[in-house]
Amino acid sequence: MSIQSSTQPIRFFHRGKVVEVRGTHPTRSVLDWLREDARCTGTKEGCNEGDCGACTVVIGELAGAGNVSGEGAVGGLNLQTVNACIQFLPTLHGKALFTVEDLKSQCEMQRDPAQHEKHAVRQLHPVQQAMVDCHGSQCGFCTPGFVMSLWSTYEHHQAGGTQPTRQQLADDLSGNLCRCTGYRPILDAGQRMFDLPAVRLDTAPAVAALTGLQRETTFTYAAPWTGNLAGAATASGTTLPRIDRYHAPKTLDELATLREQNPKAQLLAGSTDVGLWVNKQFRDLGDIIYVGDVGAMKVVEERGDTLYIGAGASLESAYGALAQRVPALTDVWLRFASPPIRHAGTMGGNVANGSPIGDSPPVLMALDADIELRRGEHVRWMPLSEFYIDYMKSHMQPGEFVQGLVVPLVAMRRQVRVYKISKRFDCDISALCAGFAIELDGDIVKEVRLAFGGMAATVKRAAQAEAALVGKPWSQVSVKAAKLALAQDFKPLSDMRASAAYRLQVAQNLIQRLWLETRTQNALPAEATSVWSVMPHITAVAAVTAVPGAVA
Repeated sequence: MSIQSSTQPIRFFHRGKVVEVRGTHPTRSVLDWLREDARCTGTKEGCNEGDCGACTVVIGELAGAGNVSGEGAVGGLNLQTVNACIQFLPTLHGKALFTVEDLKSQCEMQRDPAQHEKHAVRQLHPVQQAMVDCHGSQCGFCTPGFVMSLWSTYEHHQAGGTQPTRQQLADDLSGNLCRCTGYRPILDAGQRMFDLPAVRLDTAPAVAALTGLQRETTFTYAAPWTGNLAGAATASGTTLPRIDRYHAPKTLDELATLREQNPKAQLLAGSTDVGLWVNKQFRDLGDIIYVGDVGAMKVVEERGDTLYIGAGASLESAYGALAQRVPALTDVWLRFASPPIRHAGTMGGNVANGSPIGDSPPVLMALDADIELRRGEHVRWMPLSEFYIDYMKSHMQPGEFVQGLVVPLVAMRRQVRVYKISKRFDCDISALCAGFAIELDGDIVKEVRLAFGGMAATVKRAAQAEAALVGKPWSQVSVKAAKLALAQDFKPLSDMRASAAYRLQVAQNLIQRLWLETRTQNALPAEATSVWSVMPHITAVAAVTAVPGAVA
């Protein structure tokens, strides 16, 4: 079969039209392109690592495309906030990019149904006007990021015919930092914006443009200086183009072929970690295989007696599905980074990364999850608790990639708790994270899982502490034995986040807390042990229905 060597520009919808970008570097950020090439300087650079939210933009994808759920769609588009500073420009292909400049365009002219003519309505969008009315901005540097987060909330709730609670607004803004205004007037603005005359996004042009872009079956990108085109036929007989620096397969078979032929290439999903390698460590990533266009990787669904989470499913979708089934996971879901990070990042990437302070592995280990690995046509499974070998090392073989995560539904029937300990309540890296699951037979411990992150070079289960509990009465005596055994399971290190002594003591105290909350007599209610539970907050099930892209 002949090899097709043609390439395409990066094509996406921006400022009311389809934009074509050629000859840019594969790791050029969306933020740099906006400010330097498009001259859209409303989007700001703050931390350049996805923490401050000054660069927040909104990405739109066709609802239902690539297994992106239509839940919470706005006019046929799934709108999600992301950090432009760590998103690579080629990943925009086939999508829509909305920035603060688009809000002005929405308000320049609006048809008046009564007069049947166009006339100026206002200079500012309701989101922006509310920020003015409520004095939500001082220096103004962070304001465009806040405005875009609020705009996303505005569009979703307008489409659903609801208004967010103040706590929902706080959750939506947890990835936006302000150093001078304070959050009270910004939250006031979030409520005020719904009182102003409505201005809705006209999604028809974007939907039409993206529908045209989605007709393209493949996308490959290379800068002019790259070449060395090669190809391989997939099992379906279609031609799979390969390019020196950036590859964007559409199917699992194409991804498997690419990965097997180029095992040293850098896999890229949400770039919430990889983006920092470029911005902060100035790494040259070499060949990149982007998995974000593989729709089958984004699936989150029940398969038989398991919940299957594709490795490309966003953290928001994955945690939403888990929390819907295990409401106790709502805490760690909403405290895992920020909405823009959860929208872009993937649970599969968080697991594959192998960081000892990743919050997903302790949760999944507590739920007896298996990891699904693929190399070429071969697929294998292994318990996640056995996957990690040493610091940032795993049993993944060359040419292999994480295809999915498999969580048995029966494990979700146990009493599950996840405790995240960090210096900040929101949007912070854990000093330690504990995932617990316990099943009692009367007052006897039948099964228990105690998984910890931040306590060793890898996330792992506390085998000796578990052994001290299984088959024993669920009592203070057994808890004391488990706490002593925990000192044999872990020898934590001291670092900038916590000392070794603090980590061990807190880990032991969390076992005590588990007992207090799950003991057979006089178990303490959540409001007695968790500040989160007494905050006015959405329930896990309600949260899932409000999250665009969540798949049940």
